[in-house]
Amino acid sequence: MNNKQDIDVINQYTGEKWYYSDIVKDHFFHPRNLLWERPKDESEYDAHGMVGSPACGDMMEMWMKIDPATARVKDLKWKTFGCASAIAATSMFSVMVTENGGLSVEEALKVRPQDVMLRLGGLPNRKIHCSVLADKAFQKIANDYFRKTGRFDKIVVEGARVIDPRLNITDKDIEEAVLEGAQNLEDVQKKLKVGVGASEEVKTEVEQLVRFYKDKYYG
Repeated sequence: MNNKQDIDVINQYTGEKWYYSDIVKDHFFHPRNLLWERPKDESEYDAHGMVGSPACGDMMEMWMKIDPATARVKDLKWKTFGCASAIAATSMFSVMVTENGGLSVEEALKVRPQDVMLRLGGLPNRKIHCSVLADKAFQKIANDYFRKTGRFDKIVVEGARVIDPRLNITDKDIEEAVLEGAQNLEDVQKKLKVGVGASEEVKTEVEQLVRFYKDKYYG
């Protein structure tokens, strides 16, 4: 994709060029399993989950049906306030967990953001942070399902952990920094000032978290 006509977006401030695959465009213009309005009767679904807030521009809401005969995901509906990457990634995720008879909830939780991006043919690095809304929303919907079915040991609760108490920087702050493009300790320090003047123990923990989140979202 080196021709000018292949460029989909040019950042007016940095000049960075973004390209979207034909699969991404297809799922953006023709999203699968999208709901334009909230379900009139939410009781027809077995679980519901939501992440984000419309106030900050990114929000994802999901509803799931489980096939009682197979205990697999029969239907996964969603609606979002988000960009093309968020819409395309969620559309593809909904296909991946429902196709071929559907995945179990446990199997669906193992679908990683990079698995979705592979099926999409890739996303621009600067847009990957938009694509994880589906991953986070499905964890919420899975927690709701496990709670309703009494499998409390399966519930995963993500709580922010303070990494640098001097600046009140948490692991979630570092996760967001990586999603916004931070690749190493120095990048994180530029964004958050974390670890500047801190102990070697704090710096080591930051480096470990950067590696963890890079592997989780970028593979």
